Amino acid sequence: MLQPENQPKKYEALFTDIDTGRIKIPKFQREFVWDKNQTANLIDSIIKGYPVGTFILWKTRDELRYFKNIGNIELPSIPKGDAAYYVLDGQQRITSLYAVRKGAIISKDGIEIDYRDIYINLDIDAEIDEEVVITEILNDHTCISVHDLLKGSLVELVKKYNNDIHLERIDNYKKRLTGYDFSTIVISDYPIDIACEVFTRINTGGTELTLFEIMVAKTYDQNKKFDLSEKYDYLINNNGDGKDLEDVGFDTIPSSTVLQCISAHLIKQIRRRDILKLKKEKVINSWGIVIDGLFTAIDYIRTHLRIPVSKLLPYNTLLVPFTYFFIRMKGKNPTQFQNKLLTQYFWWASLSNRFTSGVEGKVALDLKIMDKILKEQKPSYKGEEVVLDLNDLKWHWFSAGEAFCKAILCLYAYHQPKSFSSDSIVNIRNDWLKVAFSKNYHHFFPKSYLKKNQYANDEANVILNITIVDDNLNKREIGSNAPNIYMTKISKENPNIDNTMKTHLINNLDTFGIWDNDYEKYLEKRGKKVIDELNKRLYPDI
Repeated sequence: MLQPENQPKKYEALFTDIDTGRIKIPKFQREFVWDKNQTANLIDSIIKGYPVGTFILWKTRDELRYFKNIGNIELPSIPKGDAAYYVLDGQQRITSLYAVRKGAIISKDGIEIDYRDIYINLDIDAEIDEEVVITEILNDHTCISVHDLLKGSLVELVKKYNNDIHLERIDNYKKRLTGYDFSTIVISDYPIDIACEVFTRINTGGTELTLFEIMVAKTYDQNKKFDLSEKYDYLINNNGDGKDLEDVGFDTIPSSTVLQCISAHLIKQIRRRDILKLKKEKVINSWGIVIDGLFTAIDYIRTHLRIPVSKLLPYNTLLVPFTYFFIRMKGKNPTQFQNKLLTQYFWWASLSNRFTSGVEGKVALDLKIMDKILKEQKPSYKGEEVVLDLNDLKWHWFSAGEAFCKAILCLYAYHQPKSFSSDSIVNIRNDWLKVAFSKNYHHFFPKSYLKKNQYANDEANVILNITIVDDNLNKREIGSNAPNIYMTKISKENPNIDNTMKTHLINNLDTFGIWDNDYEKYLEKRGKKVIDELNKRLYPDI
């Protein structure tokens, strides 16, 4: 890499480079947020000869997403064959000055801000310690718009301002603005990840750029109409223009997971440094293939594993090996043997806290597991077996965000739980599954009932006490009632109550201790049923 180079720029040279398309604001910068007062203070400082900071520009031939307009001012494209200078530091200052120079009108929070309405008070001298640049014309004072000062011809200005002192100040201020020597540092031909690291370090008060934001910048291709950010937004929700993740209930899948799917497909690695090295053309060319594989993986998870929404997934990362698998299946359906192996892998990874740490390395290993399953070979989990203990499961604290709890919820969802009262299949929704007290979660033995019976909160709020219900269940009516009281009422509404409860892995209201309000018997019976179901998946007959 070349060393940073000091390249002082005069006002006119700096803004000529913007007008010709050479200087650009990359899209990973935040939107222009300075108001007129901040802009006025900046211009006042320039007029008085104060330092206003350094602009840091990144010179590169890489094509990035950039802002194409400043308010109502459309910016030209980068000249063909030229390098671009992307602003890494000083965006707010350079945009402010340009907005004034061009007389831009910018909408902010629904309000239009006209940058022609920044004025210089010609009745006071800039040499004294008083602001000469203001945002409103003062009564009984002669003021000139900074925009008019910069853009107006000498003839026009002489006609409008015929006071010799005013004309002298106009001439002086114009020379100070247009002749100001801006401190500019250029870094040339840095790799994009290093340039973004520079951006992050000099913007220490801001938020570090995410891997996705860097890859959005790196893979942008105007000619191919490829914008990774737009592609991801379209993948989540395309407003009815074809299938999207919102349609299939998987709209909470983060952009990082999609990047990992791409990288797993291309190089069988998902480390940050490996993703940053991916060639732009390969990412663009693989997009359609990976998205098709992702949808196939999701369809499989929804139908074969019966996980209806992404919020139930123990880890979003699970989609990476499944997507990898289905891309290589090239449209073929898994065999019965492969189905068993895929099911086994899902539950092993989910219940073993597989992706709680060391995700990148573990995914690389799991892609090798998928390679075995593709060849219809049984993977070995020797030394990493999942052993479920009833005593531990009975008192396992319920957290809606914990992978192990989510795995148990996936098991509940597999059995397509039905409404206690109507016997219709429960509608499980992402927006209801955010926290432990969401609409879809119901403590079968109400926590307030258990509290009255001397059970602590950590004994009441356990995963085995959770049932997945619909929003029609009147939890207020249930309140602190004992299960035998509210279930007696519900059983009168639903004559098929015994079969309904089986969909919740509560096989028998008598033997599960429901009518006796025997909480620990209920936990033991349901716990055994849950463990039996999980063991069938973890250790299939193959």
